[in-house]
Amino acid sequence: MRENSCCSAGLQRNKPRESQVIKVTQAAKKLGRDKLVFIPGGMFKMGTEDQDGFPADGEGPIRDVTVDPFYMDAYAVTNAEFRDFIKDTGYVTDAEKFGWSFVFHLLLSEKMLPYVNQAVAGTPWWLVVEGAAWNHPEGPHSSIKDIMDHPVVHVSWNDAVAYCKWAGKRLPTEAEWEYAARGGLVQKRYPWGDELMPEGKHACNIWQGDFPSMNTEEDGYLGTAPAKSFPPNGYGLYNMSGNVWEWCMDWFTDQPDQKGGNDNPTGPKLGMSRVIRGGSYLCHESYCSRYRVAARSSNTPDSSTGNTGFRCVVDRHSF
Repeated sequence: MRENSCCSAGLQRNKPRESQVIKVTQAAKKLGRDKLVFIPGGMFKMGTEDQDGFPADGEGPIRDVTVDPFYMDAYAVTNAEFRDFIKDTGYVTDAEKFGWSFVFHLLLSEKMLPYVNQAVAGTPWWLVVEGAAWNHPEGPHSSIKDIMDHPVVHVSWNDAVAYCKWAGKRLPTEAEWEYAARGGLVQKRYPWGDELMPEGKHACNIWQGDFPSMNTEEDGYLGTAPAKSFPPNGYGLYNMSGNVWEWCMDWFTDQPDQKGGNDNPTGPKLGMSRVIRGGSYLCHESYCSRYRVAARSSNTPDSSTGNTGFRCVVDRHSF
């Protein structure tokens, strides 16, 4: 197992993947086009050199980066949308193939305890739960019936790419993701500005209380919130901070000279893990303040957790 952050757990499972043919259908394209918003593109200051950043994550240095205009999902792919993908294709996710996924300990009911395999060394709040998958997020007896409008979780990078292909979309590059998340603001800590709680109101779904044992749920949620929760940023994008980590296309590197330059960078050509951005409902200032707009982390392409999802983008010329 690989220790990551408080917010994610990963495992390079190293089993061969069976080829699954994914075809783009007109129904799939129509399904997701109404949620796309236009991102104008341009130059922005990417990264941060704030003292509360994580140098080991490669958040800096601040550099001028240019991205072309594109379209982005206003909110993360939901359980309902992912269900339609599964119904249309018969796709089997990595979590389903391997028979387990990572679940946060406070989300487990007593009847799920027999399915707990082990805890993750260094981050014991992450439990390996047999049968946990996108449609059973807390284990075999759990359901998404009442949370169809929440982001789908327990999806690997591989699963996200498969969905994007079906929908006629793709994952955002890390540069596109950060440019969009900033919503037109320059070097602000969050998608809405520098204050975590503007006017004393919660603006995202993150941890309140003592991590990882007690969450006061002052923002209304212990786990995921609906994908269209809290006010959107300046580009009309929901939950670019908190709720669920979001997969990006890039391989992860903490070396500035390997991030792909300044013009539409796509990251290094090879790597061990893929970039995830945005933080999740588990992020807390006392342990992991990765809900900041410049924060970044990574996970292996076949890893899945109960707090990682994704959203898609479309090139302007393809819309």
